[in-house]
Amino acid sequence: MVTLPHRARGIKVLKAVSSSVRLQILNLLFDSGALSYTELMNSLKMNPNRDAGRFAYHLKFLLNADLVEADVDSKKYFLTDLGKMVLDVADRVEKKAFAPKSVLVRTSHFTLEEFDQNKIANSLIKEAKVPPELAQKAAKEAEKRLFKSKTKYITAALIREVVNGILIEKGFEEYRHKLTRVGMPIHEVTAYIEAKDCPLDASGLINKAGQNMLGEYILLNVFPRDIADAHLSGSISINDLGTWILKPSEVFHDMRFFFLNGLNLDDTTQISFEAPKNFETALSIAQNVLFHSNREASFQQVFSYFNTFLAPYIVGIDDTVVKDALFLFISNVNQYTQVTLEIDFSIPKVLATKTAVKPKTIQQQHGNDTYGSYEKEVRRLADLLLQVYSEITTIKPLINPHLVIKVNSEIVKDENITDLLIKAHTLAAQHGMLYFAHDTVKDGPSVFSSTGIKLVPDLTEDWETDTLRTGCLGNVAINLPRIAQESAGDKTKFFDILKERYELAARALGIKYNILKQFGRNSLPFLLKSPYGDAYFRLENCSRIINFVGLYEAVEMFTTKSVNEATSKTFIDEIIQNISNCRHKIGRKQNRRLYHVVLYCTEASERLAQLDIEKYGIAKVKFSGTRDRPFYSTSKRSKLAINPLVITEEDLQLAQKQSELSTGGSLNIIELDTHEVTPSELLDLTRSFVVSRQPLEFFTYNRVITYCRNCKKSWFGTLHKCPNCNSVSTLKTFDRFNASV
Repeated sequence: MVTLPHRARGIKVLKAVSSSVRLQILNLLFDSGALSYTELMNSLKMNPNRDAGRFAYHLKFLLNADLVEADVDSKKYFLTDLGKMVLDVADRVEKKAFAPKSVLVRTSHFTLEEFDQNKIANSLIKEAKVPPELAQKAAKEAEKRLFKSKTKYITAALIREVVNGILIEKGFEEYRHKLTRVGMPIHEVTAYIEAKDCPLDASGLINKAGQNMLGEYILLNVFPRDIADAHLSGSISINDLGTWILKPSEVFHDMRFFFLNGLNLDDTTQISFEAPKNFETALSIAQNVLFHSNREASFQQVFSYFNTFLAPYIVGIDDTVVKDALFLFISNVNQYTQVTLEIDFSIPKVLATKTAVKPKTIQQQHGNDTYGSYEKEVRRLADLLLQVYSEITTIKPLINPHLVIKVNSEIVKDENITDLLIKAHTLAAQHGMLYFAHDTVKDGPSVFSSTGIKLVPDLTEDWETDTLRTGCLGNVAINLPRIAQESAGDKTKFFDILKERYELAARALGIKYNILKQFGRNSLPFLLKSPYGDAYFRLENCSRIINFVGLYEAVEMFTTKSVNEATSKTFIDEIIQNISNCRHKIGRKQNRRLYHVVLYCTEASERLAQLDIEKYGIAKVKFSGTRDRPFYSTSKRSKLAINPLVITEEDLQLAQKQSELSTGGSLNIIELDTHEVTPSELLDLTRSFVVSRQPLEFFTYNRVITYCRNCKKSWFGTLHKCPNCNSVSTLKTFDRFNASV
């Protein structure tokens, strides 16, 4: 090739780009990278017979100007560096001459900036790791389309949409996936703001919007594609998705830790509490623990052995003082996210010989005595707590904090505890608000939350390490009716799909643990604080819950028989066996505390049923509830038979069968409906559950109560008009389980 003087070469380059055809060729090669002779002609829509000479002339001109080179091996043409430079200069000249003046962009940082193609390319490279050359091409194309559209104003979101469209067209879906923006549509935000049925306050709206955004981020950027798709399609349901990588689902506290060490909050606030000196300060510390943990537990906090750990602090204190302090504590805790207080009517055996944590004044009088020395105070505190609950609920139902009463065959037969049992069952009969936990001590002492989640000493076999200062990591629900639909009567296929979904759920829980382990100190500054070496919260000991939704619907759909028939019961046994096998195999790899349950969960039961109806049609889906509000069964909800007061044998058998699916907890809900039941009758029923050969491990009596804000009175059942003042708009219905079970 003849070397031209700089001036002559520059003139030749300018002549080369003076033709619109030659500029088209350069742009085609820039967009596609390399094209053959025929591909170039076709792209220019030239006829090989008619336009071959004209095309060859223009291509040769570009070759001679060193703007284009030919690859002999591939027989394709591509741009030289000079060709790319010339195109860039041509673009800038075109923009200067024809583009609108000072086009401003509304950015996601709430600023107005002048449009700059290079910022698009830089974002592609930084956010999605797009190769620089491809980023420049996409940015250039985006700029062309935006200016051509003549839109009135440009936003960062619009630019992102256009760029994503270009990436999809060019087959770069992986880059588009990384570039996806997370957020909420304007219509959805407006709906939340203007909601009339279930309005959200300011913090609730901010929380809802934030969780939606984080949920999108987790599905796009945290979970692998198979887990994200399984959740979106309704094969599984990841509960509390918006906080999945930020905090555990439930926290089981050990109050003794704070009673012994005080509450040092220097890292989060300037407040610090010393070890409590009396009952009031002990409750104040307990309340502050709940307050600071409230932001770090997505659903529930539990104070196990609540009255036992507080018993030493009421020695010598008048009942009135204790009740006033309890009333204030309960009223304040009522404002937090769900809280469970576990109540003992007798000193737990594991604590009887444990040195009691107590005020220094009691320490000086009694020395290092054990909790076994405080049997009287344990029962007295339980009695006063029940009195406070009874007085509060005289006017209006108290939904939070929840009370879990620990019982066993010895307690329900102990005549010294009969008065306490009657008081507890009075509350249950009138308001249906207590939970009863049957601690068999078969696997060691158990602790329970009101959701039914339980922890036992099955990890290190140390009850303190395995059940306190830890909790429930998270909950993933598996859609059993969906598996029944997909398997179409093929039992082998049913269990193959079940195993696959179990593995997906276990991996989702494993991902949550790994992220919290790595970054948890940022999102859990209080729980993972390490003032004395080890962190307070034992994240590694948390249970991981896989919840099976729609068991009864799946069985009836698969067998075409009622769940009470022999064929269905046999199939339930097979499901239980296969799930146990999955846990044994997958649990060894994922975590020993991978548990399966069938537990109440509104979020999953309603969402999965609705998705199945959309997928298969309402006629092909077996569901509970109504057509307007369908849901799948979770916890067993049993009806009482009156005279005598019993649960039907079929319901009891199903409840006991379901308990075999509940290695991580269980919940049986006995509906009182509008029946008038005496405390003694209800106590007898509790005794029958506890002393049975197959006792119910965790159960509650549920009342649906309608409360009138106008006349401050309550009635059993759902009412649409107040019987006392005839008011309609002042009624509020309380149902702990919202009918979605």
